[in-house]
Amino acid sequence: MQQEGDTDPGDVFQVLADDYARRILVAADRGPMTAKALSEACNASLATVYRRVSTLKEYDLVEERTSIGPDGSHRSEFETALEGLHVDLSDGELTLAMETRDELADNFTSLWDDIRGER
Repeated sequence: MQQEGDTDPGDVFQVLADDYARRILVAADRGPMTAKALSEACNASLATVYRRVSTLKEYDLVEERTSIGPDGSHRSEFETALEGLHVDLSDGELTLAMETRDELADNFTSLWDDIRGER
């Protein structure tokens, strides 16, 4: 999926300028992680993780999924959706194109892994 136009490049750059936001994107790119796991991986408080994740979700840079823990409880997991970021400067205008993971392909892969018992 590629998104253009609606997102102000300056806003996205400001989000990505934040060290914790970048750490969360990198950590969550390895696979879905709970807020607690992100907190530990990024050396950040839970409050900081939740604030940054909220902002990252607002710009479609992170996806939130609900999973069921070993004890049967529901928990949120976060995974990086951003695959690529392309900036174009032409005719005095700055445009930003964000490529995100194809949701349908990810869902199919997850379903297939679950069927095969690989998760």
